[in-house]
Amino acid sequence: MTNKKNNPLHRSFLKWAGGKKKVIPHIASILPVKGKRRLVEPFVGGGSVFLNLEFDEYLLVDMNHDLIALFNIIKHQSASFIEAAQHYFTGQYNHPEEYYALRAKFNACTDPFERAVLFVYLNRHGYNGLCRYNLKGGYNVPFGRYKHPYFPADEIAYFAQKAQHATFIQGDFATAFAQLQTDDVVYCDPPYSPINPTSNFTAYAGNAFTDADQERLVACAKSAQKLGVATVISNHFVPFTKTLYQD
Repeated sequence: MTNKKNNPLHRSFLKWAGGKKKVIPHIASILPVKGKRRLVEPFVGGGSVFLNLEFDEYLLVDMNHDLIALFNIIKHQSASFIEAAQHYFTGQYNHPEEYYALRAKFNACTDPFERAVLFVYLNRHGYNGLCRYNLKGGYNVPFGRYKHPYFPADEIAYFAQKAQHATFIQGDFATAFAQLQTDDVVYCDPPYSPINPTSNFTAYAGNAFTDADQERLVACAKSAQKLGVATVISNHFVPFTKTLYQD
């Protein structure tokens, strides 16, 4: 593996809350990578870590169906995807009425390609890079009111290039740990433990990420360690995590 310490960092084509682009050099400095061919990310999110660390292969998992479907479409159909998505990045579609109409269209859509195109539109036009669903599974992020939403054509093209060496799977983080090989290294960026009860927002792809899930993640990491596979996990430094990670 090589990192990009002395090179410009690559941005994700998605706006993603909690993205790790700014701390890539720190992550790269602590990942135990000697003799490791594959990076495994059980919470790939916007993909900033994958985009900026060089491995032979990548196994990238996330609970979000829309996210993984989007990544697989870009992997295989990047040129047609860029052409279709760019259509929505004009002043005509940068209004609340158009946004909410397209959000409703997305929620009713069953065509994977069209849904992926609309997902990028909503991500770039919605409020603050949030990705949020209601209890019925409907995308419900409000309009963001940006003057000129950026269309990330170059970033999508670079993602597609890197994706040729990646496998994207939708599922629980345990799905990634179940497929580990001895030449893997794992980086986890789960929904963080809350700093205090009133700040507890760990809804992830429409599901709550609980303390029990945090404990289950550590159990997976300990099992991986017995196979010789090291796991690095990011989280808030709070009493619960200090106890959870004490070993």
